[in-house]
Amino acid sequence: MEPFILFGTFTFLLLIGTPVAFCLGAASLATVLYMGLPPVIVFQRLNSGVSVFALMAIPFFIFAGELMVRGDIARRLVALAGAVVGHLRGGLGQVNISASVLFGGISGSAAADATAIGGLMIPQMKKKGYSVEYGVNITVMSSIIALMLPPSHNMIIYSISAGGRLSIADLFTAGILPGLLLATTLMTTAWFVAKRAGYPTESFPGWSALGGLLLNAIPGLLLIGIIFGGVRSGVFTASESSCIAAVYALLVTTLAYRTMHWPEFVAATKAAVRTTAMVLLVIGCAASFGWLLAFLKIPAELVAFMKGVSENPLIILLMINIVLLFLGTFMDMSPLIVITTPIFLPVATAFGVDPVHFGVILVLNLGIGLCTPPVGTVLFVGCAVGKISVWDAIRTIWPFYGAAIFTLGLVTYIPALSLWLPSLFH
Repeated sequence: MEPFILFGTFTFLLLIGTPVAFCLGAASLATVLYMGLPPVIVFQRLNSGVSVFALMAIPFFIFAGELMVRGDIARRLVALAGAVVGHLRGGLGQVNISASVLFGGISGSAAADATAIGGLMIPQMKKKGYSVEYGVNITVMSSIIALMLPPSHNMIIYSISAGGRLSIADLFTAGILPGLLLATTLMTTAWFVAKRAGYPTESFPGWSALGGLLLNAIPGLLLIGIIFGGVRSGVFTASESSCIAAVYALLVTTLAYRTMHWPEFVAATKAAVRTTAMVLLVIGCAASFGWLLAFLKIPAELVAFMKGVSENPLIILLMINIVLLFLGTFMDMSPLIVITTPIFLPVATAFGVDPVHFGVILVLNLGIGLCTPPVGTVLFVGCAVGKISVWDAIRTIWPFYGAAIFTLGLVTYIPALSLWLPSLFH
């Protein structure tokens, strides 16, 4: 009966529009009360869930990303991407995706990517004769590349949800090749769609202009090297690198680019505080929820059930992916990582899947969910920037969904895409 109370309360509150954090907390409290356990357990688990030192990295990475968004970094990266790939078919679409790769390595946030890159690219694409749906589709789908690249705070959340035993440096490294693969499949899809629609290309500005744009973008791009190089080399931890990233982002935007002024700084700080509070509350409440899952032995029961269905790891991964894609249509990414990791990670590892590999699968899968209605946060952001309805975007986004699902399949069934690069550092 306890699992029904836990999941039933959570589902009911979610359906009536209760914020996810309160759904998790209330479901945990209701289950504990039914079991006759002291209610204080819920609050103790909530407190222990947020009292993890590695979580210190999240607010600083979020703050660094907000500073970069408001510090005019995106415009410089878009200009650089335009010079490199603008001459390809569907030029501005290719620029949009390439800029998302560069900006994603700085912000680590899909929503920030869609806002910053989409705000710059979609109006330009409309002026050059591209359909606004095409611009929104590319903006939305390419924004999830940011989730795969350092400093993705979702990788940090996964590491903590997995018990804190996984190396954040390994997770950062593991996401790089899948992220670049996703960019490649999206660019290929954009090329075919643009060719069929007859969209134009951009002229190559010349090598000297390209060099100037690269020099102009280097101060921002160096943040990628600082974060990844520092963590991967062991010079500093992920938490320390997040602090360095925030300080560096502030220095670049105020001293190098001189684009950060007091109003922008205040706005960036408020946005970072709001996002951090939301993420940490979800993590804390989900810690209580996860403890009850373990206490009730739900993961072990799920492993036994799936073994009864099939002993083939390929089938098991397919089932997990289908469930996660479904869940991603109506729940946001951070709470889903915290909820589903304690459930599905033991199942995956029981069938021989490496935990780092599974983390990449999980983040990419749930990233696709951010672009899927009815609760696709990034889809809503892209449609708001492009000023079109979700229905208008959905009617034409299917080729890009297909590219993302194809990438997910490759990442799921070719572990080397995730594990080869981390293995070079061991």
